[in-house]
Amino acid sequence: MSIQHFTDANFKKEVLDSELPVLVDFWASWCGPCKMIAPFVDDLAKEYSGKMKIGKVDVDANSKAATQYGIMSIPTIIFFKKGKVMSQLVGAVSKLDLKRKIEENL
Repeated sequence: MSIQHFTDANFKKEVLDSELPVLVDFWASWCGPCKMIAPFVDDLAKEYSGKMKIGKVDVDANSKAATQYGIMSIPTIIFFKKGKVMSQLVGAVSKLDLKRKIEENL
């Protein structure tokens, strides 16, 4: 499964009500560090297909979700399990660090 796109409209259904753990990458098209980690997030979405739902929220187009979770810097990656925030990463991270965090949150 490829990367999913979460919006204010589908956030509850796709993220909070998900049976699988969810990684949400809060990003924006103008954000350099967001562009740096995007290929990692895309690769990991394929690698963890069926184990974890991985998607993105464009903070410019979906300010409600970003505000609800206090997103002050991007990229911010938040891990959800059964609708609850389990952990988060702020700023650009390596693919290895991101993979480690995914494993911790499965």
